[in-house]
Amino acid sequence: MTAGMRTSELAAAAGVNAQTLRYYERRGLLAEPNRSLGGHRLYSEQAVSVLRVIKAAQRLGFTLDEVAELLAATQLGSRRRADAGLQARAAAKLAEVDAKLAELTAVRDTLRAALAAGCDDLLVCSEIANCPVPFDDGVRKSSTGGSGCGC
Repeated sequence: MTAGMRTSELAAAAGVNAQTLRYYERRGLLAEPNRSLGGHRLYSEQAVSVLRVIKAAQRLGFTLDEVAELLAATQLGSRRRADAGLQARAAAKLAEVDAKLAELTAVRDTLRAALAAGCDDLLVCSEIANCPVPFDDGVRKSSTGGSGCGC
């Protein structure tokens, strides 16, 4: 019988549940473990590191597909593609995060402007030319105020 951690031990060590381990095995993120004579899964110590890497990558915004590609790139050794490694993937992920931050900043600024303008009714605001809420219909009426809207 090969020594190793059982499912519950690995799950506890990595801070995940047993279903997560099996899911990662099915997805190919975690190598299929050896089995004891009784059929119990026996994981190596490296499995803890792999699980910690997966969870850390997810916290950084990588999808499981992206994590799988990153893990595969580390296993290819010297035959890696230049765009498959962590540097290239992290740079791409950073660009995605920056784009999302720009979008969220625009939303935040618009919400602040709507609050400052006293917008209280979207239907009324949609008819006011200078309302800060972006109504993309392109057709606005030039009415003034109404229903508590200070736009």
